[in-house]
Amino acid sequence: MGRIAKPHGLNGEVSVAPRTDEPDRRFAAGAVLTTEQPGGGAPHGPGRPARLTVRSSRWHQERLLVRFEEIGDRTAADAARGLVLVCSVDDDETPDDPEEFYDHQLIGARVFTADGALVGELTGVQHGAAQDLLSIRTTEGHEALVPFVAALVPEVDVAGKRIVVEDRPGLLRPAPDE
Repeated sequence: MGRIAKPHGLNGEVSVAPRTDEPDRRFAAGAVLTTEQPGGGAPHGPGRPARLTVRSSRWHQERLLVRFEEIGDRTAADAARGLVLVCSVDDDETPDDPEEFYDHQLIGARVFTADGALVGELTGVQHGAAQDLLSIRTTEGHEALVPFVAALVPEVDVAGKRIVVEDRPGLLRPAPDE
């Protein structure tokens, strides 16, 4: 959902680099977030709590500023710097925008080409700065990365666990040598 950046002021408020399309929803007062080290794993060390409760959040000059119950001053805010914020999402919860999906809704979906040929299974979603990539384990056993854009992924059926991909030379399978 985000990463704690630098402290803001003296009272424990921190700037957060959001990694969610729903920051106002995810950083609402009362939300309880789990923290992780940047590379994964539980936080360790003094001032690095495993869970944080949002006291308040606000936007300031295009930055998200969050105050957590467990962070009371600038020293504690600085100690929490770099922690990755994660929230659990109920299986039946859906994003507000019908054109958006949570990763857990897509993982395990069968992937087909537009003409109905089985490509493989979606194993993950890689979130990049420019666009997201679908990671597909093909029926041949290799990994294919497909940009998650409407031109290449015209259909996503969450309920049916089915994704349709427009195949292009070299996209789903290695391009044949010319």
